Amino acid sequence: MASLLRSIVAGPRLRHPEAGLDLCYVTDNIIATSGPSSTYPQRAYRNPTDALVKFLDYKHGDKWAIWEFRAEGTGYPDSEVYNRIHHYPWPDHHPPPFALIPNIMASARDWLKDPEAKERVLVVHCKAGKGRSGTVACSYLISEEGWTVEDALARFTARRMRNGFGAGVSIPSQLRWIGYVDWWTKHGKIYVERQIEVLEVHVWGLRDGVKVGVEGYVEEGKVIKTFHTFTRDERMVMDPTAEGSTKPASASDHLNERTLPLAQGTAQSISSTTTKSSSGPGGSAVIFRPSEPIILPTSDINIDFERRNKATYGFTMVTSVAHVWFNTFFESQHSSTSQPDAISSPTDPTPTITDPNNLPESGVFEIDWDAMDGIKGSVRKGIRALDRLAVVWRAVPNQGSNIKIITEPAFGEPVPESKPADWTKANSNSEKNLGLRTESPTSEAVSRASSMVDMKDQAIKPHDEGDSDSEAGVRPHGPEGEEHIPHIPPTKQPTVSPPSFSTSTPTTASTSKNINNLTVNSPSPTVNLGIEMTHSPAHSPGMVRDVGLGKVAGIVDAMRAEKEDERHVPG
Repeated sequence: MASLLRSIVAGPRLRHPEAGLDLCYVTDNIIATSGPSSTYPQRAYRNPTDALVKFLDYKHGDKWAIWEFRAEGTGYPDSEVYNRIHHYPWPDHHPPPFALIPNIMASARDWLKDPEAKERVLVVHCKAGKGRSGTVACSYLISEEGWTVEDALARFTARRMRNGFGAGVSIPSQLRWIGYVDWWTKHGKIYVERQIEVLEVHVWGLRDGVKVGVEGYVEEGKVIKTFHTFTRDERMVMDPTAEGSTKPASASDHLNERTLPLAQGTAQSISSTTTKSSSGPGGSAVIFRPSEPIILPTSDINIDFERRNKATYGFTMVTSVAHVWFNTFFESQHSSTSQPDAISSPTDPTPTITDPNNLPESGVFEIDWDAMDGIKGSVRKGIRALDRLAVVWRAVPNQGSNIKIITEPAFGEPVPESKPADWTKANSNSEKNLGLRTESPTSEAVSRASSMVDMKDQAIKPHDEGDSDSEAGVRPHGPEGEEHIPHIPPTKQPTVSPPSFSTSTPTTASTSKNINNLTVNSPSPTVNLGIEMTHSPAHSPGMVRDVGLGKVAGIVDAMRAEKEDERHVPG
């Protein structure tokens, strides 16, 4: 029964024909897998933790370790993987706080490139083993192995995705972060974290009923906090014919003489565009200026949009959801949106890293609606809410000790690690989606170019998701790129017990595979790693056998939301 449920949830994904596990070898020493689970009902249709451990033990002995990135919780205790795990969690469908990247890269490098690290493998997982895992896997190949951005992304897609199901890493902000990693690698691996003030948010073609929020990371990146939601009083319509409009100051009013040419040029374009198209197709050109300073603790900034239309009986209809992440340190050095391909490697000669003690103090980030992130990382945003966005920012003056110069730890240096999320909370759900919502009594305080969520509950939100995630189309691969992972009996593994075998009648056919110039005869896919008969220590040995119709019904109910969202998975 559990095997049937996993097959149903897998949908278009090709499961491992021998082990039944959803994993792939990105390279011969990097494994990407969907997040395992030790609790029901998820355990019945996801990778059981003990089955994954048994597979890794059988294939790699004690030479494997896990890097996990789930701010929503892993779904299993560390003890079930021998405490051989490193935690760097951040919310699903979002890029990582960049301050985590140097530590993730250093810890992975130390594990794989230690002089005693022969045959070690790195196991990365988030929930689907796709967006967050792909971001880290590609970042490692770029920063530690010298791969180009294009080659790293292509490899991950080829190994993780089935043909016709799109890219392995597809979320625009995550792709932007991989471009940042490429720039960081080529410029000395120096990153500077500063407090940032958002001065203005310029929006062209803004439709009615759009809420505009400024968000950032807190709690080591595990939580996304809404620092400000703009209200009617903070809005200025740039159309001079509109009632109550005010001639806005250009963005350059906030950019001093040390601003980069990029930011200066952008500010001029903002000013000139105001007069030419003050009312974009279908909406107004608007400037939002906060009544109080908006100070974010890090250089990672998210601008969030949600559009609501009035419905009856105290409800509102959410018709648009979109957001965009950017990092002011990298945007002040090299714009990710000024090139035809924002993730391409720079073709100009590598410049010298800007003095970290003398960085540009302000800048402008611009992006079009079509390039923003959609619902759960997909391209689906709902009805168009705006045409273009520009964010004017500056570093908070006189920060002193609040400025952090972050470098990648060298070999032998201690590598900081994040505090793990509560593993038992892996299935909470608070991510935005389209549909009916209860109207908040405070929504009148938000401008016509805004709509209000229940701010009491949403000021700090973990941005978790249901059990849906972008899993459609992923597939397992072996270290040589083969469609499944052949089981090669280890020559010397006295401490590792062999896997259990299927109780079904075995076939006599065998296959011969050539791996690393060694011809190995292995049985046809009748080997079973004991997934159906293995269990978490937290459960009784007969739990799977005792799953009755009532439990199956509960499992199916838990799967319905997931299957519904998978219809909208980004291609």
